[in-house]
Amino acid sequence: MGIFARLARLIKSNLNDLISKSEDPEKMLNQVVIDMNEHLHDAKKQVAVAIADEKKLAKQADQEAANAAEWERRAMMAVRSGDDQLAKEGLARKREHAELAAQFRAQHQKQKQAVDQLKVALRALNSKIEEAKRKKAILIARKKRAEAQKAIQETMSGLKNASAFETFDRMESEINQIEAEAEAGAELNEEYTGDVLAQKFQQLEVTAGADEDLLELKRKMGLAEPAPAPAEPQQVRVEGSAEGEKFEELDQAEQEELARALEELEAEQASDLTMKR
Repeated sequence: MGIFARLARLIKSNLNDLISKSEDPEKMLNQVVIDMNEHLHDAKKQVAVAIADEKKLAKQADQEAANAAEWERRAMMAVRSGDDQLAKEGLARKREHAELAAQFRAQHQKQKQAVDQLKVALRALNSKIEEAKRKKAILIARKKRAEAQKAIQETMSGLKNASAFETFDRMESEINQIEAEAEAGAELNEEYTGDVLAQKFQQLEVTAGADEDLLELKRKMGLAEPAPAPAEPQQVRVEGSAEGEKFEELDQAEQEELARALEELEAEQASDLTMKR
């Protein structure tokens, strides 16, 4: 049983080394299984030797028993021949072999019990090793999962660090600066290239329409004065001649035509003023 105790201590020490040393658990587990298989092979050899000793003791017991029976047969021959002294000597030799046979039988029984115990322990050890092989895959999977969780936690801890966010803020500031410089360059390029006067009139046309729309909206809301009423038709008198007196007073149709012409003239003047603004 000493070999199994040593094997158990070896396995325990290997597991303790696995826990205490900062080595790769997967490699250590593989090495432990290899060591266990090697020692299991040695244990099988020792059990085989014990079984061989058991069989040898059984043969020796049988041989001594056969020798005792042979000397007993010879003693009987001496008695039949009338030589009692020779018969006594034969019986003495028979007793010696019988005692040796009894001793070998006793040793054989003890060895057989020991072999039976070794066989039971060997089967248990083999079962443990097979179980360890199955658990190895589970332990390796747990180790990989733990490493993945550790890596995730380290990544999350790094994101919580203020320096990471400071880097983002600094990059954003630099990008804003680049964008501002690009916009400034575009404005300068537009300012000093092309017809500046035409650009100003174009901008004026855009803003003029917006001003008129705003004024109209304010009038609807009552926040601005209403548009002025159209001018009333006026009578035109021509003095100083007989022809003027003839046309002193125009008829109604001509007065209306004259009023429309005045309105169109005023509209054109207002449009010119708006363009000048």
